[in-house]
Amino acid sequence: KGDKEYFQSREDRAKLDGMYECILCACCMTSCPSYWWNPEYYLGPAVLMQAYRWIADSRDQFTDERLAWVNDTMKLYRCHGIMNCTNCCPKGLD
Repeated sequence: KGDKEYFQSREDRAKLDGMYECILCACCMTSCPSYWWNPEYYLGPAVLMQAYRWIADSRDQFTDERLAWVNDTMKLYRCHGIMNCTNCCPKGLD
C-alpha cells in the first residue's frame, strides 16, 4: 500500500488531457439517442470517456481487463457517431 510511485512521461500524461476535466454533468448522456434507446446496455459517452481515461493511463495495471469489459456490441459499439455528446458538453470535451 503506497510502496511505489508510478511515473509517466510527459507524452503519456498529455494523452489524459481532456479526460480529467469532465464534471459528470450528464449532458452528454441525456443528449445521446443511442443511450436513450438502450440505457440498460449501452454505457453512454460519460462512462466510456471515464473508462478510456483509465485505459489510456500508462500507469494502469488493468488495461486488458478494462478493454475486455467494454468490448461488447451493446456496451461500446452502440455509438453511432451522432456527436450530440460533443456538441452539448459545457467543458468542450470530445
